[in-house]
Amino acid sequence: MNKEILRLAIPNILSNIAIPLLGLVDLTLMGHLGSEKYIGAIALGTMIFNFLYWGFAFLRMGTSGFTAQAVGRKDEKETSLLLYRSMSIAIIGGALIIFFQFPIEWLAMKLISGGEEVENLTRYYFSIRIWAAPATIAMFSLSGWFIGMQNAWIPMIISIVVNIANIALSMFFILVLGMTVEGVALGTVISQYLGLLLGIFFIWKKYRNSLICFNIPQVFESKELRRFMSVNSDIFFRTACVILTFTFFTSKSAATNDLILAANSLMLQFLMFFSYLIDGFAYAGEALVGKSIGEKSKQNLISVVKKLFAWGAGVAFLFSLIYIFGGEGILRLLTSEESVIVTSRAYMKWVWLVPILSVSSFVWDGVYIGATASKAMRNTLISSTFLFFFPLYFLLNSQLGNHALWIALLAFMGSRGLVQTFLAGKAVFSQLD
Repeated sequence: MNKEILRLAIPNILSNIAIPLLGLVDLTLMGHLGSEKYIGAIALGTMIFNFLYWGFAFLRMGTSGFTAQAVGRKDEKETSLLLYRSMSIAIIGGALIIFFQFPIEWLAMKLISGGEEVENLTRYYFSIRIWAAPATIAMFSLSGWFIGMQNAWIPMIISIVVNIANIALSMFFILVLGMTVEGVALGTVISQYLGLLLGIFFIWKKYRNSLICFNIPQVFESKELRRFMSVNSDIFFRTACVILTFTFFTSKSAATNDLILAANSLMLQFLMFFSYLIDGFAYAGEALVGKSIGEKSKQNLISVVKKLFAWGAGVAFLFSLIYIFGGEGILRLLTSEESVIVTSRAYMKWVWLVPILSVSSFVWDGVYIGATASKAMRNTLISSTFLFFFPLYFLLNSQLGNHALWIALLAFMGSRGLVQTFLAGKAVFSQLD
């Protein structure tokens, strides 16, 4: 089983590493332009698009779990329908985002707060990057489908190509053509469509002989579509809680001052880097848990979960050590602004705790997605958001300031793992009783 986990986890880890590297390069390019305002603009712009795109993350998660279970049942018809259904929803969603881009921008700028120059730069970034929406959301569907098909190598190749292209384009636009935030946005748009074309190519190359063609009424057959959307609506609300939490975190950082916004944005990269690495094992869990449930093998299911947590614990311990002994060195790679580094120092102890307190939430997410235990995921995030994150922040903010934000965020991550552990017996394992 360890070999199966690593077969799926390693490509996903390599794929996911490219994602934070892109964010690090973008922030590093902005961090060396001579003003923290560029860092703040990228942070706010990224927050807006995280809000938009994470709202469609249900397509990746739901598609992955359903597809893995269909693979376990050896149901080619269902795996084909899931691809067509998910891609159709993704393209419609991306088109709607572009159509409503102006009210989305207006609302986003009303909800966030920052300095006038930062807000103007954020608007400029938004007006360009918005055109990547259809490609970005469609790639959620493709990634989920490939993972559900037990194929982690294709998403890895797509992710690496997309992120290398994005980094190269951003560096060219900024360092050669002298652009600022618009260079980062334009690089993202071009690379996202490149990734979509590459994903379609791989489907044609590897799966065209096993895919079954259907007409539109079959793809949108009401019973199966309701089931697909029911699970995905739960995942949507689950994801909405994640978005709300991180949006609130960034918004409150911006409301404090541009320096705190820049420092918190850089330190969040430590959480994101860990999350993308541990998600490699979570994605392996999605595929293997879904397949085990499709095969109706409880023994395999229990084995997968135990081994996923063993790998997760090892990765979390390693990352905590890296952050304790190398945290400031990593910060200095991200920015040359001494004021940002000095400000970050006061809060780095919270970053040290991130891997240990959050690892179980990431591993359980993979297990729950593979089991399509969507209601339990939704309820977990609701409780962690409204019983832990917000109460702790408002209770501690007046005394601790920015420390309260970090304490609340760590409580949010840790409570997710605890609640999911409590619910796992009924939500996941009882499916095979």
